[in-house]
Order: sequence, then C-alpha cells, then structure tokens
Amino acid sequence: MAFTEPVLTKRIPLDESRRHPVWYDEYIATGGYAAFKRALEMKPEDIIKIVTDSGLRGRGGAGFSAGQKWSFIPKEKKGPHYMAVNADESEPGTFKDRYLMDYDPHQMLEGIAIAAKATQCDVAYVYIRGEFHRQAKVLERAVREAYEHKIFGPQGMLGTSYKLECYVHRGAGAYICGEETGLLESLEGKRGWPRNKPPFPAISGAFARPTVINNVETLCCVPWIVGRDDGPAWFKSMGTKSSPGPKLYGMSGHVNRPGVYEDELGITLDYAINKLSGGMKGGKYKAAICGGISMGVLGPNQLDIKLDFDDVRFRGGCQGLGTVGMIVMNEHTDMVLALRNCVRFYAHESCGQCTPCREGSAWMLKVLNRILDGFGRARDLDLLLELEKTQGIMPGTTICGLADGTAWAARTFVNKFYDEFAARCPEEPLVPLTITRGRLRPATPMGSNTR
Repeated sequence: MAFTEPVLTKRIPLDESRRHPVWYDEYIATGGYAAFKRALEMKPEDIIKIVTDSGLRGRGGAGFSAGQKWSFIPKEKKGPHYMAVNADESEPGTFKDRYLMDYDPHQMLEGIAIAAKATQCDVAYVYIRGEFHRQAKVLERAVREAYEHKIFGPQGMLGTSYKLECYVHRGAGAYICGEETGLLESLEGKRGWPRNKPPFPAISGAFARPTVINNVETLCCVPWIVGRDDGPAWFKSMGTKSSPGPKLYGMSGHVNRPGVYEDELGITLDYAINKLSGGMKGGKYKAAICGGISMGVLGPNQLDIKLDFDDVRFRGGCQGLGTVGMIVMNEHTDMVLALRNCVRFYAHESCGQCTPCREGSAWMLKVLNRILDGFGRARDLDLLLELEKTQGIMPGTTICGLADGTAWAARTFVNKFYDEFAARCPEEPLVPLTITRGRLRPATPMGSNTR
C-alpha cells in the first residue's frame, strides 16, 4: 500500500478557508486519544518495540530512529525522567511543525502522552519558538483541555497510576536553541549554548536527569502507529525501505502553490515541485534547498533525486534530508547572493562558543560580501572551500552542527554552481616587476652568523 490519503493532516483541509484549530471534542470525535488509551494498557517496552519496528525516524532533521532513542532512557528509575518537545522550528524554509500546532495540537499532545508512558517520563516541556505567538496560545489552550480531561495532571493519566505534567515553554527566538542540548540549557534558564557530549541527554539531559527529545512531527506520527493492530506494517507500507511513513513537505520559493503538503517519503524532487506545489513560477527550475538551508542545495540536473534520508545524501550530495523545508529557485536566481543570505544567517546565529564557527562563518560572510561588491578574486573560491572544511562536527572542530550547516551550504552552492561563482572572481593580472641588485654597501658588515 502506498500513500493514498492524508495521515498527519487528516483533520486539516487543503482549502485554507476551511481550516480551524481542532479542539478536544472534535479531536475525540475523529478518533483522537484512542491510541493513547490503548498505550495505557501496554508495557513501556512494548510501546518502544512497536515504534522501533515501524522504522519511524526523527522528522526534525537528523533522521535518527525514534524507538531506538527512547530505548536509551534507563529502564530503572532513580529519579524523575523528562521529555522535551522541540517545537523551536528555526531552520529557514521550515514551517511544517507550526502548521501542525496551528490546526491539530492534540495530535502532538497524544504523541507526547504515549512517548511519556513508554519512557516513564514525569514532566514534558514543549519548547516553542519565541516568534510563534499564535501557536503558543493554541497550544496552551489545548494543554488546558488535556488537563481538564485528565490526560495530564497529578490525578494520573485517565485515572491510572501514570502521571504526567505538561508545560509550554517559550523560547526567545535563538536558532541555536533548536539544537537539543542548547534547547536544554535554555529550558534550564541558562544561555542557549550547546553542551559537549557525552553525556547524552538520554542519560543526563534536563536538570541532569534522563531526557527524551523529539520533534513535533515525529510525535504526531506515534498515535497512528500505536493505535493500529498492524501499526508497524502499515507505516512501512508507505515510503521506502530505509525511510518509511508519511512526511510533510514545506514548499516555498518560486512555486505556484507554496504551502505544506503531505505525501510519503521517497517521492522525487520533480514530483514535489510539479505535482504537490503546482510547478515552477517565473522561470525554469534551477536549484532547490531540500531540507532547510543547513542541508545544502540540489542542482539543476537533480530533479530525479528521491526525497528520503538516503538518496538526498548519497546521490544528491547534500548533508541529508533535513526537515524537508524546501526553497525552490528558478533560473533567474543569483546563487552567489543566495549563498550570501545563507551564510549571513549563520554568522548572525552562531552562539560564539566555538572559534571555528564564530570566526569561520564571519570570514565566509566577508568573502561573499566582497565578491558581491565586485572585488572577487579567484583565490576567494579556494578560501571559501578551505573554510568550509575546517568547521563543524564532521571535522571535529565544534560542539554542535550549526557550523556543519554553514559548511554544507557553502560546499554545495560553490561546487554545483562553480561557473557562476568563478565569473564573479576573475584571475588577477600578473604585474611585471624588474628587480635589480643594489650597489650600496652596509657601513657595518653583517656577522658570519647571520649569513
């Protein structure tokens, strides 16, 4: 069975005029919290096994197995366990989580409740981006409804012995707090600086206690898997073998119908542009940022790339699939200017903790500004490609992956559109010099030790 009908967006009409927040009563009437009631009768390890068997991979960018991540939480409780929901969504070009929180907040809350049961969490924090004012209000109302109907609260989940408190925690708009340990630092009231790992959050996360961190879309997938007898098999019937399940595609840029669309993982870039978002606008296809700007760019001859966790990386030459926040560019796009915008964002959002990121992104921005000002030199391209190789987790020079995003953006833009960059960076002309030996003699001859 391939993707035949909406899953995550089942309650969200494509017609924008018909969209509205789905509150508790409507959510229950359309099958909501049935999977949660089923999970309450299951053992934590059984829930983890179902999610692991489904092949669900994180939808926040890294694509790590959700069930495997849950299994890292210690089975023996020696204190409170925490859950942090990453609703920061600060990757440029990404707006799918905001869409889910806007219109179907209880779907995420049900996923939180099931994940908390599986990992024996006592408190869940939804860390939401500071600029998401409307979404924060929608979530706060949905959480109140969940408390009123005993999903959360000290009385126990629907009267059982499992208790979960849930809070909406608003960030301050820092991109770095989308990184899981930077998020935890901010959650604790500290400056949002990523932590060195190990220890990993599953062992020592929020308040130095075991913590599971999941993305909004990842948690929204959980009720659909747990709520069915054939959950894992049904989930794996969509997508590809290594990237199963449905996926939200955030389409923006030069397309006729920008927006959030749902389909299975593994569709081609050409299908996403022409079928989901109505084709190109203003010119022919030239490039596409496929997963947020930190993943890099796909070139003009890569429309056949499958949008899954493997093909984008191995054939597409990008860092990965990322969030599938797609920015599509037509033939009139200035790729030098586009890269400058990406690097300027990273230079501004670097937390400054690691020198290669702080200084490297700033120098890359200076080089790109010089090129755009008409003073580009041929050696500038070599300098950009040298800088991108020296920063990030992959070369082992930074704590978090922000610098990798800067590096992959620069690497893919320059390499895939080299001629466009080279045209702005001409070879410097050689200036002939005539060198003659001087006839003056020093008053004091140099000693033999200086020869």
